[in-house]
Amino acid sequence: MAHLLMIESWVGAMSSLLPRAVNESGHRFTFLTRDLHHYLRAAPARPHPLLAAENVLTAETNDVPALLDHVERLHGVLRFDGVISSCDYYLPTVARVAARLGLPGPDPRAVERACRKDLTRVALRDAGVPGPRFALADDWPSLARAAADLGYPLVVKPVDLCAGMHVREVADEDELRDAFAVLEAFPVNARGQARVRTVLLEELLVGPEVSVETVTVDGATHVVGVTDKSTAGQPWFVESGHMFPADLPTAEAEAVAVAAIEALGLDRGVAHTEVKLTADGPRLVEVNPRPAGNRITELVRRVTGVDLPAAHARLAAGERPDLRSVDTGVRSAAISFLLPDRPGLVAAVHGVDALAAAPDVVEWAVKQPGHRAGDPTSNNSYLGHVVVTDPTGPGARARAERLVAGLTVDYAEVPA
Repeated sequence: MAHLLMIESWVGAMSSLLPRAVNESGHRFTFLTRDLHHYLRAAPARPHPLLAAENVLTAETNDVPALLDHVERLHGVLRFDGVISSCDYYLPTVARVAARLGLPGPDPRAVERACRKDLTRVALRDAGVPGPRFALADDWPSLARAAADLGYPLVVKPVDLCAGMHVREVADEDELRDAFAVLEAFPVNARGQARVRTVLLEELLVGPEVSVETVTVDGATHVVGVTDKSTAGQPWFVESGHMFPADLPTAEAEAVAVAAIEALGLDRGVAHTEVKLTADGPRLVEVNPRPAGNRITELVRRVTGVDLPAAHARLAAGERPDLRSVDTGVRSAAISFLLPDRPGLVAAVHGVDALAAAPDVVEWAVKQPGHRAGDPTSNNSYLGHVVVTDPTGPGARARAERLVAGLTVDYAEVPA
């Protein structure tokens, strides 16, 4: 039984899936966080799954040099066999801690390249991996000049945020200035880490988007499968749903994803790599060196039997995961998300009785009355989700979308 050190986590689906995967893999974990209340606030009605840890410890996880020394002292007492996280903001830290302790893990420099969109773009361009034309800028004059050189429309991205936060299409310089001002006013992320000021500009890629789910062991990458996705909320790129496996030709996308992982130097780990299928061929969007969020890993597990959070845990423990697919009796699985049509205080979500009665719905949830909905501008905006399986073919996505379309949201009147 391996003892894993889990440094921070997400508060969404993976906060349950990863602890479950660690335990079902026959291992145990110690949870280390800078702010335990960040997790307790996310699950006020029940104990948070991360509290199933053998030990729950606090330390300043944003001060990496001090954390390295602290964890080394903890290691002398608790003896860890691996280090793990599901949170993008701490993946480079986890890789550095594992290297410091001499434990299994990917190259820390490769993880840093993958987690920073600017570093990813430069590395993949230099390696010849197909992607959008792009430019990087640290101030407004440089950004405006770069946009004029690239030509509108463009996509503006912060280089160190996730969940699609502040990623948007801009059609002209006025919209670009507005997007830049928003990023300048957001100097610290949700975990209290100072943000990198660099802004990434990319040409707008047109075509379906897929994600390639992979596991790399000792430099060899295995493609578990490909997920297709839908987006909503132009000019934003909010992920409104996913289906596995993708009902599209995906061989070229798989090749691009594997080439990107190799170019970044990711030699050990699970990855979720997003690719656009354009008229000119597949183009790399980004590489995420961890299991997919938005319950994509559950879609994969229901269709193939391959448990990617468990693979993530086994790799951290120094083991080689079993990636063989089995016949689960499911041919497609899909999730569709309920997005708010406006900000406001949720009074009720109607239509859930149909979800509870539907035999092909394997999971669903909606926000409770009193939840404050924000603008639907990122993947943090969801008011609920529905997961559907199809035992006969690629019908899960359409079915999930129809069920979510049957949900309506009432908002409470707020006194003036």
